Amino acid sequence: MQNPTKNQKMNRETNVLKREGYGQILVRKGIYRLLMFVLTAMMMLPIMWIISTSLRVPGESFRLPPSFFPTSFNWRNYVRVFTDVPFFSFILNSIRVSTITIVLQLIFSTLAAYAFARIEFKGRTILFLTILAGLMVPGQAVIVPRFLVIISFGMMDSHSALIIPALADPLGIFILRQFMLTIPKSYDEAAYIDGASRFRIYSRIILPMSKPCIVIVLIMRLIAVWNDFFNPLIFINTFDRMTLPLGLTILDGFMGTGNVSVILAGVTLSLIPPLLVYIFGQKYLLQGTTLTGLKS
Repeated sequence: MQNPTKNQKMNRETNVLKREGYGQILVRKGIYRLLMFVLTAMMMLPIMWIISTSLRVPGESFRLPPSFFPTSFNWRNYVRVFTDVPFFSFILNSIRVSTITIVLQLIFSTLAAYAFARIEFKGRTILFLTILAGLMVPGQAVIVPRFLVIISFGMMDSHSALIIPALADPLGIFILRQFMLTIPKSYDEAAYIDGASRFRIYSRIILPMSKPCIVIVLIMRLIAVWNDFFNPLIFINTFDRMTLPLGLTILDGFMGTGNVSVILAGVTLSLIPPLLVYIFGQKYLLQGTTLTGLKS
């Protein structure tokens, strides 16, 4: 027996075909797909230009008239990224800082979001609004007191200066809290009847159901931490502790503007880790956009 919903959908499509004609629908779909192709090409064009320029020989980027594709593929540009500067060390530092920061951010954010969404306590609304007020204060506005605190704790020129201040994430708390509010409280009540503690409910029920939203926050914060240039510029001074965005400026200083191909080769390599995270988390990213806590 067919699902009535499927029958209704088939009837609507049949009525549309009768009313508008099959040819008009094909034209409409063709225009829509062409528009999507044009928009995708416009967004991909800068990235393709970066990759193309990273494979050019020195000086070809400034030749007139310019060409989109390189006349010869110079893969040595990617080799020079690792030989001329400690680029591999920059990558490891960025992976280390990003991984530790994101893991700790998610732990604190999910715990705080669970408390604000599922636990009734005095002053909850005021405290939540106070945390949200942090979204209105840009990081540059508090860099001087943060700098003094970092120096007083002896964390200057260390990765702790980048990790610890980033643990407070008002945006992540807000997004996760809004998602957890959509999960019916009947799950909590059923778990309480079975004798589950709050932490068990948090870890075994709420977190698995919030996985799509957690992936969204993970990708957002990973991109922010991975591309962070301002904080490493202020707090990191030595080569062996520099992260990738700051290391790319050092590469620019070594190469100069005359060899932009080597610089863009480094930029291309820096795009790979966030792209891989996005590809593997795409399924949960699409699920999380629905903002629903119900699972089939």
